[in-house]
Amino acid sequence: MGIELLTEEQYRELQKLGNFDTKTSSWVKTPSDIRKLGGAIFADFRYGNAFVYHNGAESYYAARGFRGSLRV
Repeated sequence: MGIELLTEEQYRELQKLGNFDTKTSSWVKTPSDIRKLGGAIFADFRYGNAFVYHNGAESYYAARGFRGSLRV
């Protein structure tokens, strides 16, 4: 589809445009060194701040959406 997952930095910039993921969390692009170790990162917005967390890649598709960008 041509959509790329947002990086942690892009996710933090997105939060400047509005408050997203105030009740949910979304997977964001995980650096390759973390992926090689079996990890994945996700983020949400609580208490006026963007927080980034980690989880195992085996839960990568479970119960979270994705934040992505499409360049046209």
